[in-house]
Amino acid sequence: MNTRWIAARVITRVLQDGQSLTSALDHALKTVESAQDKAFVQALCYGVCRTYHRLDFILNTLIDKPLKSLEVKSLILIGLYQLKYMRVKPHAAVSETVQAGRKIVWAKALINAVLRGYLRKQDEFEQQADKVKTAALSHPNWLIKNIEHDWPEQAETILQENNQPPPMALRVNLTKTSRDQYLQLLIEKNLSANPVNFTATGIILDKPVPIEALPHFADGWVSVQDIAAQLATKLLDVQSGQRVLDVCAAPGGKTAHILEQQPDVSELVAVDIDESRMLRVGENLRRLDLQATLIIADAAKPKDWWDGKPFDRILLDAPCSATGVIRRHPDIKLLRRESDIAALTILQKIILNAIWPLLAHGGMLLYATCSVLKQENEDQIVDFLSTHEDAVELPITTDEWGIPGICGRQIMTGESSMDGFYYARLVKK
Repeated sequence: MNTRWIAARVITRVLQDGQSLTSALDHALKTVESAQDKAFVQALCYGVCRTYHRLDFILNTLIDKPLKSLEVKSLILIGLYQLKYMRVKPHAAVSETVQAGRKIVWAKALINAVLRGYLRKQDEFEQQADKVKTAALSHPNWLIKNIEHDWPEQAETILQENNQPPPMALRVNLTKTSRDQYLQLLIEKNLSANPVNFTATGIILDKPVPIEALPHFADGWVSVQDIAAQLATKLLDVQSGQRVLDVCAAPGGKTAHILEQQPDVSELVAVDIDESRMLRVGENLRRLDLQATLIIADAAKPKDWWDGKPFDRILLDAPCSATGVIRRHPDIKLLRRESDIAALTILQKIILNAIWPLLAHGGMLLYATCSVLKQENEDQIVDFLSTHEDAVELPITTDEWGIPGICGRQIMTGESSMDGFYYARLVKK
């Protein structure tokens, strides 16, 4: 099957059905045998989602009326992406994309005309796109406005970083090896990497590689995890003998990191509502030879699953807009709506209020999101503190990462190669 057609079908599923890019790709790539073809399809799909708003603006400039067929639109966007961003020869990009649309007979001439029309006046179309904010920044207008409102000084950098491919970060399992030893193993494999100084476990590879290329990955020596996410364990400060709750735990990266850092917990309970994602938590723990109590349940309804014993530490990785990880999931720019933010904020509040009674007196709750929007972050915590007299913030004092807010600390997308993340620590008096 034509790789460009496969990519077009994936893009169509995202645009038409609201399917996540990860899910649509996983389904589509089952039919692709060649590793090179898989990589090409993936590059097309991620690239089109990353630059969608710019490509869509240019497409609308090239045609007289909106296209009724999303598959044809997806094919043209794929063609434009190749011509602008990939090292595919222009004649090959045009002819192969036209050929990919052969099943839709009427569309072949249109695809050919649009792509050749772009090539004739490419500079002119690009200059026009640069003058329109949503096209120039390749983000929906509502998201640009929200980020600019919350972070006027950092907004441009955040939006630019969102459009870059993310680095590949690793977390070394210190129960198996040291970071220096693992860096040496990477050198022996000709994999260039650097340690992250403000973490004990973090490494960033110069270039992403398949996990099979990582030394002793199957043996649990290392995991793939963004550096910002790795900060959670140090902030949670779990001590020997403590009982720990990880809420909204899937896919389990932070769960595993807590156990690697403090193997002597009395118990770690991981809760998530998504059964399929909880299967991944179990798989990750088995690879790392770690044990936890896994519960598939609604975190907002602890009466259904809590045994009544308080927790000394709680990590609440709250459901959020994921606006801090757009570079990893560029389809967020296509699927997320402004109205989602208010709904997510309500859900965060419900879960936070439901979980707080489970925390022991003197215990600590770490609130985390992968969002850069204040509504989900410091505004949420300020509101919680104003309604809970037994809660007090434990400030995060560091000059190594993040920006202090009214409450908590915000990491901006791209800072020290990290994803956008927010943390706040609450102690029960």
